[in-house]
Amino acid sequence: MSEADHVERFAVSAESKSETKTVVEARDFEFVVDEPAALGGTNSGPNPVEYLIGAWAGCLNVVVHTVSEERGIDLDSVEIEIQGDLDPRKFLGAAEDVRAGYQELQVKIEVESDADEDTLDALSAAVEERCPVGDNIGNPTPTNVTIESLDA
Repeated sequence: MSEADHVERFAVSAESKSETKTVVEARDFEFVVDEPAALGGTNSGPNPVEYLIGAWAGCLNVVVHTVSEERGIDLDSVEIEIQGDLDPRKFLGAAEDVRAGYQELQVKIEVESDADEDTLDALSAAVEERCPVGDNIGNPTPTNVTIESLDA
C-alpha cells in the first residue's frame, strides 16, 4: 500500500461577511471568525490566531487520549492551556522586520492520573510527535495561495 493510499483530504470553504468577519464551513459545521472590537471587528467569534491555537488544543486532547489508551494510562481529566505572543505590526503593514505570526507558543497539558513522572514524560513526547496540528505549527508546510477574479 502506498503512502497516498493512507492520505485523507480535509477542506473548508469560507465567505467574507465584512472586512473582519468570515463564515467558515467544514463538513456539516459552520463557524464564525471575527476580530475583537479593539481590532475593528464585531467580536462575534474568536479571531484567526485564537482558532489556530484552539485547533491545536483540540488536536492535543484527541492525541493525549489516543496515546494514553494505547499505553494503558488512565486519565481522570485533561486540561490544556496554550498561549503565545504576537506582534501585529507586520499584519498591519507598520513593520517589515517582525514576524507576522506567533513569536513562540507555550503549551501546558495537565492530567489527573496515577501515572508516574517518567510515564507522563514519555506520553508528552509521543503526543508532541504525533499531533497533526502541532506538526503543522512546528514545521514548515508548503502552501500555495492564489487570488482569482470572479469576473473571469
